[in-house]
Amino acid sequence: MRNILIANSKGGSGKTTIATNLAGYFASIGERVLLSDLDRQLSSTHWVQRRAAELPIIHTSNPRSKPSSIDPDWIITDSPAGFREEKLSDAVKQADCVIVPIQPSAFDIGATTDFLNLLAEEKAIRKNKTFVALVGMRVNSRTNAAATLAEFMEQTGFPILTYLRNAQVYATAAELGASLFDMRPSLVAQDIEQWAPLLDWVNETTANER
Repeated sequence: MRNILIANSKGGSGKTTIATNLAGYFASIGERVLLSDLDRQLSSTHWVQRRAAELPIIHTSNPRSKPSSIDPDWIITDSPAGFREEKLSDAVKQADCVIVPIQPSAFDIGATTDFLNLLAEEKAIRKNKTFVALVGMRVNSRTNAAATLAEFMEQTGFPILTYLRNAQVYATAAELGASLFDMRPSLVAQDIEQWAPLLDWVNETTANER
């Protein structure tokens, strides 16, 4: 079993987008996936509930639900805003890797700076038992905001996996309870290409846990 934590204390940073699409990817290749939803808004849980019956099955759990009885290949945890202290420490200890999504705004960069400082103090991360990487979200590469985000991410010292564009296909998928990997390839070819480095990193950093 491999465990991926999607985390950033800043609300609206793109955690659920990463979590649901990761879950959709692994389900699409036949893996047993448990999407753990720790956010009180239960956005990931509602996304699973909207999934069409013919799409690959994704199991879900949240603090209000009964514990899942499946033996998953992957646990993907969608964490809430304001995630810190003991709850953050416990989640980091259980995770093989942590993905931190960041949007190109001064508010997001400021909040993420503090969050990354907290992560850097976690024992599991300092001892390289849990690995951390960053993903730029809703990025238009031609803007000054994108350049500022790239400069910030490079200065953190954490790996930068990819920059995901601000595309309508993400909103469409969310409404359908689908992931990019459930959609017609011609609609999502550019986006799937942007996801490739993220998927490669997850597989590489968690390979020893199989």
